[in-house]
Amino acid sequence: MSTAKTEVKAIKRDVYEMVIGGQSVGGSEGEYFVTYNPATGEPLAKVAKATKADVDRAVIAARTSFETGKWKRSPVNKRSRTLNKIASIMRSRFNELVELEILNSGKSLSAAQGQVMQAIEDFEFYAGAIVSHRGAVNPMPGPFMNYTLKEPQGVCAQIIPWNYPMMMAAWKIAPAIATGCSVILKPASLTPLTAIVMTEICHEAGVPEGVVNIITGDGSTVGAYLAEHEGVDKVAFTGETGTGKDIMAKASQTLKRVTLELGGKSPSLVFADTDIDAAVDGSLFGIFYNTGQSCEARSRLYIEESVYDAFMEKFVEKAKKLVLGNPLDQGTHVGAIISERQLEVIDGYVKSAEEEGATILVGGGRAKVDGYENGHWYLPTIIADVNEDMKVVKEEIFGPVVVVSTFKDEKEAVKLANNTDFGLAAAIWTKDHAKATRVAGMIQAGTIMINSPFSAFPGTPFGGYKQSGFGRELCIETLDLYTETKSVVSYTGSRPLNPFNL
Repeated sequence: MSTAKTEVKAIKRDVYEMVIGGQSVGGSEGEYFVTYNPATGEPLAKVAKATKADVDRAVIAARTSFETGKWKRSPVNKRSRTLNKIASIMRSRFNELVELEILNSGKSLSAAQGQVMQAIEDFEFYAGAIVSHRGAVNPMPGPFMNYTLKEPQGVCAQIIPWNYPMMMAAWKIAPAIATGCSVILKPASLTPLTAIVMTEICHEAGVPEGVVNIITGDGSTVGAYLAEHEGVDKVAFTGETGTGKDIMAKASQTLKRVTLELGGKSPSLVFADTDIDAAVDGSLFGIFYNTGQSCEARSRLYIEESVYDAFMEKFVEKAKKLVLGNPLDQGTHVGAIISERQLEVIDGYVKSAEEEGATILVGGGRAKVDGYENGHWYLPTIIADVNEDMKVVKEEIFGPVVVVSTFKDEKEAVKLANNTDFGLAAAIWTKDHAKATRVAGMIQAGTIMINSPFSAFPGTPFGGYKQSGFGRELCIETLDLYTETKSVVSYTGSRPLNPFNL
């Protein structure tokens, strides 16, 4: 389970500052925190630590840029060209961004490459989408006409998690600035580096000062303050469900617009009529991609009884072949866990399953990776003999752990899939198109994958049902989440109106 170390070529710095009002700045109290390489456990860089005073500075910068209107009133085609230029600069620095993302997150090379590429494509998508995002003319009685305008909401606080640092930053920044909003991005303290670089690239591409700001620091302090700040018009948050509820409560005090993309416990349903090999390969990717640190990871695997043994024989065999090791090596399948704390959380769930009578078929403990002894590594883990009341079945683990069980028929499969507080995603494996369509219609989740493990592409709506949040990202509809619709009613008659007939 190891691969040789390779030389890191990423252009990185020892110190990363915040970006407020177009300027790189330190925190108001001059403090810094250290971010680490999860694969090695070694310090990676110092990052400026924001205070509430820095949040105030960022809000003032964003508000000033929005009120002066240089960006929001710029022609749509100019904003579109700027977004395309951001994407172009990112493409020219692709390898650097990929390696920096790996260093700061511990994810595998293939995962980082795909995620940085999607971040680039997000800017390209919204560069095109904003051109066609417009109001409408609506029918009215008699000598009246009505048209609507799409206007930017204002100053948007955007809080993102550590599992997809650059991709989540793009999911947030691109649609917001496409509509003319000003933003304050708050990345996770564990993984702020590529988000800082992306903010710098935005300014290099011509985004005016104050339109894109980034503050770095403790979420419970600066993130919470952003959510309740009177100078913020909208909060967009991706992360854990409990934190999302807290942010929603804080934002409600000033009736901010809110978008929440939260946790998941997504099911994968394998029917007997499926291509078993395809379902095995897709299910492996669905849970072990990004080391299982994904909100829509298919962490509950339900298999029709008649093919359970055949499926599991291949699934277990292939899981044992997954390679852990040097994240910069193309042959590595599973990267590191983000932190020692998260590793302990994962291991706690697995131990609880054993205590409750479940069977560990594969993995079930820390991984030893040659050359990375001080890193945070966990073995890909498959747990069988579970029941629906176990913690590992009900709660989000956020690691490379999947629970497997069986179902008798289509009705039971749907019941099991929906037996969760979450509703972010689900996968269906069957050759029967009619069955796939029926089941997809009955599952309570925002994204349904049929015979494919891939859940998110620029242009496809992504978001959840139930406690997985609300609002849709990554699509044209996202632009509506960053705009207000203004209705204008105009009288066109030749004689003045006199409703009271006076």
